[in-house]
Amino acid sequence: MTPLIQATNLARIYQVRRGLFAQPKPVRAVDGVSLAVMPGETLGIVGESGSGKSTLGRMLLGIDQLQAGEVRFEGRAMPELRTAEWRALRAKMQLVYQDPLAALDRRLTIASQLAEPLEIHRIIPKDQRPARVAELMVAVGLRQDQAGRFPHELSGGQRQRAVIARALASRPKLLVCDEPVSALDVSIQAQVVNMLRQLQEQNGIAMVFISHDLKVVRNIADRVAVMYLGRIVEEASSDVIFRSPRHPYTQALVSSVPVPGKLLEGRVILQGEPPNPANRPAGCAFHPRCSIARDICRSTAPVLRQIENRRTAACHIVADGAVPVAA
Repeated sequence: MTPLIQATNLARIYQVRRGLFAQPKPVRAVDGVSLAVMPGETLGIVGESGSGKSTLGRMLLGIDQLQAGEVRFEGRAMPELRTAEWRALRAKMQLVYQDPLAALDRRLTIASQLAEPLEIHRIIPKDQRPARVAELMVAVGLRQDQAGRFPHELSGGQRQRAVIARALASRPKLLVCDEPVSALDVSIQAQVVNMLRQLQEQNGIAMVFISHDLKVVRNIADRVAVMYLGRIVEEASSDVIFRSPRHPYTQALVSSVPVPGKLLEGRVILQGEPPNPANRPAGCAFHPRCSIARDICRSTAPVLRQIENRRTAACHIVADGAVPVAA
């Protein structure tokens, strides 16, 4: 089966100036990332803040320009930014933002904002748009009387549902969800995640789900890619990642996930802070915080390679035994 979206060796470099007269230094926000998402599949992307997750998501959509690599959607290369072909592709791939209040226009009603994609992409005739708006509101669990309200008149969970409804208006094939539930209460998070799963099953939508909350990713993702300082360090199915993480960084992340009724036995505590992206360590970027690092880790950067069936990792020393650290 052909991947719905496939990225190869993506790179995005920002020039950062630390001080008025300082020379700008390159920061590799995304550094040689390759991935593929099949139709109807959910790929979870996890990692600490600053690991490049959001930048990668925007590059997949063609919002952030590629400085290296290639993105192919439905087997075709991504069109040039802001061309007519690029705008036409917007209907097939949509972004769900982290902050729903910032993503919505406070001057327009919810109904107006749900109808806006239908007008922009000219998907259905004007007289059929109110019915489509009503259908979208029902699909995401909003009441019809809320259609005439403004964003500030809704709760955080209701605003996020409106953002999701607007993303679904054009019947996209791909959703990139950038921390879509991080600003919500735990109970509301569960409702939104369950709604996303249900909508995905009903419409066959593929998703790239970006989050630092591993509990949420575990519940929604089919596969998980773990990012550290702009690179993927491990990728496997969700069950495999959470049952037996192999990369030391993945082990530390998974060990921090609380298990009901159990203490965090075997918790891996990382020492220090993530390195400065403008001053990457030589060799493996994770070696200053890794408890099993050796000389080769300090001198040579590992490549992402297959270590098991359908599992890849970027580590010179893959931990033996794959002992589970969280149920």
